[in-house]
Amino acid sequence: MTFTDVAPAPALNADLAPVPGDSPLTIAGRTFASRLMTGTGKYSDFATMRQSIAASGCNIVTVAVRRVQTNAPGHEGLAEALDWSKIWMLPNTAGCKTAEEAIRVARLGREMAKLLGQEDNNFVKLEVIPDAKYLLPDPIGTLEAAEQLVKEGFAVLPYINADPLLANRLEEAGCATVMPLGSPIGSGQGIRNAANIQIIVENATVPVVVDAGIGTPSEAAEAMEMGADALLINTAIAKAADPVAMGRAMGLATLAGRLAYRAGRIPVQGKAIASSPLTGRITE
Repeated sequence: MTFTDVAPAPALNADLAPVPGDSPLTIAGRTFASRLMTGTGKYSDFATMRQSIAASGCNIVTVAVRRVQTNAPGHEGLAEALDWSKIWMLPNTAGCKTAEEAIRVARLGREMAKLLGQEDNNFVKLEVIPDAKYLLPDPIGTLEAAEQLVKEGFAVLPYINADPLLANRLEEAGCATVMPLGSPIGSGQGIRNAANIQIIVENATVPVVVDAGIGTPSEAAEAMEMGADALLINTAIAKAADPVAMGRAMGLATLAGRLAYRAGRIPVQGKAIASSPLTGRITE
């Protein structure tokens, strides 16, 4: 089975179809109907995970390679829990503390994707995180790993701090996207790095995917209104009181934010401007 370009969301989620007239999200030459990516972690059970992913309308789902390879508690059977003929797998190097570890796990991830039927899948979400408390990515290790993985033919999607200079270096190294964090992983703090993300958006020529920290649909829409090309949201969906409803809400917010960005907001004014004509009033 060869995974081709992803079809639009099914009829159940017809309201999550791409913005009319908009170009699709394209990463490493592959197009996707949805601009929302989700994850597989932190769900209470596989059934809830499947329903939430379907409700979000997403086409790309990230999977931690180490957890699947080792059958970590709560992840046994994860590889078989989703229909990978319909969803594009994004293996990630979560848990890697060094560039060397991340490179090794990325190679395992590519083999895992092949075993699950996606023979042409060379995507990897690159995470190099030595800090166990704040889970902030290592910029030097990330760049080192990215350079090597690009040489090996990977489409590298690096998770980074919202550092415009690092984003530029990674793009120059051949990364398929850059993925600046909105705030620390799983924190739900929202977009705390708006100014830097805006600089990255303005200068990048590869897709910018805001990853980590988004807690509400309004924050998802905010990131898209800034011009982000896509979002990756996991914890905010998986740990919501109703993950399925939140998955749908995040899908709609992603679409709404993209539509608003393309529509163009009104200029901010320092004073009120009447929306009704001032001529022809009955009091005149």
